[in-house]
Amino acid sequence: MPLSMNREVFITCAVTGSGATQDRSPHVPRSPKAIADSAIEAARAGAAVVHCHVRDPETGKPSRRLELYREVTERIRDASVDVVLNLTAGMGGDIVFGSPEAPFPLNAAASDMVGATERVEHVRQCLPEICTLDCGTMNFAEADYVMTNTPGTLRAMGRMMTEMGVKPEIEAFDTGHLWLAKELVREGILDAPALVQLCMGVPWGAPDDLNTFMAMVNAIPHDWTFSAFSIGRNQMAYAAAAVLAGGNVRVGLEDNLWLDKGVLATNAQLVDRAVGIVERMGARVIGPEEVRAKLGLTKRAPRS
Repeated sequence: MPLSMNREVFITCAVTGSGATQDRSPHVPRSPKAIADSAIEAARAGAAVVHCHVRDPETGKPSRRLELYREVTERIRDASVDVVLNLTAGMGGDIVFGSPEAPFPLNAAASDMVGATERVEHVRQCLPEICTLDCGTMNFAEADYVMTNTPGTLRAMGRMMTEMGVKPEIEAFDTGHLWLAKELVREGILDAPALVQLCMGVPWGAPDDLNTFMAMVNAIPHDWTFSAFSIGRNQMAYAAAAVLAGGNVRVGLEDNLWLDKGVLATNAQLVDRAVGIVERMGARVIGPEEVRAKLGLTKRAPRS
């Protein structure tokens, strides 16, 4: 397929994530206030969408606590800057096995497996405009950790998201995840045209070489919207690659902590750099209202 560069680009900032980065940079936000403040700063720098996880405010470890999601949501909606809110629904599907010779019993302290309804309860309560749907099971870099998303669970979660009026962002970590996503649309569980995030270079999903990237791009139906990112040092290179391939951009501290060699970044700095890359390529960075129009989103009102 010939390349068709995207001239109207939106930027997503993945604000904090759920990785063990909380002690590797002072800029990784932990508390709901810090997460919301960092998201708002990213929006002021040019992000049209902010993708948010929550963390335990004391330890920085990933959390699913409803009150943390509610506070982040309310703080972002009450802010003077407009931005599209995207909440993760990827938590609650973590299995950590025992040793290779004794996989059972599971590592109960590290595992976090709950049902589909509980995995999206914060989405039901907060009603973001977008929430993520990790469209497959995958081994991560950790030796015995499996991100678990069975077809049955994804069908259940996808139906609930559609019924809530929240647009799923399909997180595709490998080619088979796109295959399943297209099946969910064919079955009517997810609406078309769909929204996809290509997650490149995450061990052990799709590597971030350009041949694999273009295989992923070419598997996306032509009327769907996609963004793409890679992690670490390749984050900004993928900002350019995504635009050139016809997509949109994701940056942020979930995926990369560094602005330059030896220089720790803030979310706003990463967004600002991505804006510069997009504009120097001759494209225009679009804002949240244009994203809503493009994706058919409904803006949620702040608290009365």
